[in-house]
Amino acid sequence: MKRTTLFLAVLLPVLLSSIIVASQTPADTAQGFEGINIGAGLAVGLAAIGAGVAVGMAAAAGVGVLTERRDMFGTVLIFVAIGEGIAVYGILFAVLMLFGKF
Repeated sequence: MKRTTLFLAVLLPVLLSSIIVASQTPADTAQGFEGINIGAGLAVGLAAIGAGVAVGMAAAAGVGVLTERRDMFGTVLIFVAIGEGIAVYGILFAVLMLFGKF
């Protein structure tokens, strides 16, 4: 994969999500500076990328398993759902950063 493709596919959405979160949150928040807003956007963006990689790898391996043994569907589904939980953790951390009292 070329570096420009990697930048456009991975890093650009992360940076855009951090800018969107930072622009929608007022600058005079209780936290006192805008760095927390950018950190919250990065938490969501990077967690979404991690979840996408985890789900992609688990689903690809799961399809291979299901071609051999169809009774393993529940186990494959659990592994794919565990990978999706990474995105939920990113959203949770972002909410804690934005609305937490330090």
